[in-house]
Amino acid sequence: MEDGSSLQLIAGVKDLAEIRHYLRSKAAALHIDPSTTYDILLAVTELVTNTLVYGYQEKSGFIEVQIGREGDALVVRLRDQAEMFDPTEVPLPDISLPLEKRPLGGMGIYLTRQLVDTFTYQRLPQGENEVTLAIDLKKRGNKKDEYNANDR
Repeated sequence: MEDGSSLQLIAGVKDLAEIRHYLRSKAAALHIDPSTTYDILLAVTELVTNTLVYGYQEKSGFIEVQIGREGDALVVRLRDQAEMFDPTEVPLPDISLPLEKRPLGGMGIYLTRQLVDTFTYQRLPQGENEVTLAIDLKKRGNKKDEYNANDR
């Protein structure tokens, strides 16, 4: 992964701003357009919030965020040491139901699926959860890259 640096911290919900700042600055350094940056920020915020609230039960816990390019994709890897949980197996909510008939929860993972092109999970040998999100920049037509290429 190009620029495979990562942010590692013992995080609580209060640390979401630091995670978002890290992602925003790395996306800018990778020349990612604002629309794609917004999508990845929203997806990561949803998943990290779920980890902090449900996985760590609103206590602080280890979070690692890695962002970079792999070919034509923007890739983010999220790692945590919470209980095993595979968000890719969460059933899709029935969005045809009226709001008052829908169960609470599940929309963050649904939203994440809508924002990214690839959404995978694996349990690492050392017991960590790892979620990988990828956005195909070619498919999206990363406008910032096109602008920079024409501006040279």
